Amino acid sequence: MEDAIEYFAVFGGFGTEIDMSLPLVDLITLHVLDRYKYLRNDISQYISKDDLFPFILTGAATGDRRTNSAFKRAKVAYNDGMDCVEDLLDLNIIKLESSFLQNNVSQKIIFTSPFVRFWFAFVSPLFTGIKNGKYTEFYEAFQNQRIEFTQFIFEQLCHEFVKLSFKDEKIYNIGRYWDEKTDINLVAKTKSGKIIAGSCRYTNSKIKKSELNKLKDDCEKVGLKPDVLIIFAKKGYTSELKSLKSKTLQLLTCRNLKVLCENEN
Repeated sequence: MEDAIEYFAVFGGFGTEIDMSLPLVDLITLHVLDRYKYLRNDISQYISKDDLFPFILTGAATGDRRTNSAFKRAKVAYNDGMDCVEDLLDLNIIKLESSFLQNNVSQKIIFTSPFVRFWFAFVSPLFTGIKNGKYTEFYEAFQNQRIEFTQFIFEQLCHEFVKLSFKDEKIYNIGRYWDEKTDINLVAKTKSGKIIAGSCRYTNSKIKKSELNKLKDDCEKVGLKPDVLIIFAKKGYTSELKSLKSKTLQLLTCRNLKVLCENEN
């Protein structure tokens, strides 16, 4: 399931069937780097309306996704950036996400296609070498940022899992909370009014009790009183944390996300 998540983070929405028996980097080389000129032309059809589009999209793909952060990375004035965002929304390349129960902070950008996010995170910024057949810089950048890059897609899949798993307590609203000091990966409210808060950690280390304590502290800071806490982890949990599992504390891993594939089929 870990492989499926990482492959989806790159090739989701790509539109061409890929052979998942091959290593991810080999697939990227075959389907993306070696075909850069063709793919660039396809993508340019949608983003050639404004020279600022690639810079803003790269800013969003490589940063914390906040609109103001993306504009700073792109060195674009706020008003000009928001004009571009409106056009990108109309083109259905991105969506905007607001902080859960918090209206006074910058919205965040979500790419509608994982592949387009991958393109503007790793391919577009390094196009000079790639178009000349020199891929070393890409390989190094991708390897160094691979786990961090996959984190967001992991979060998105965790959100989808929560939507499916709370059948008796149907989810009324789900998203993330952020302000200037605090980030909570998952916050949801059921139709009956129950609050769910969660942490999603795509890391190669087992998650410790300190992650639970941090989640509780963050909820307290922002005035959330969750009825259920959920932690998703790539590699599982320490024995100390597993011993605390209960009806109000769910500990889940990548294996639990298999239900999303079954539901898709």
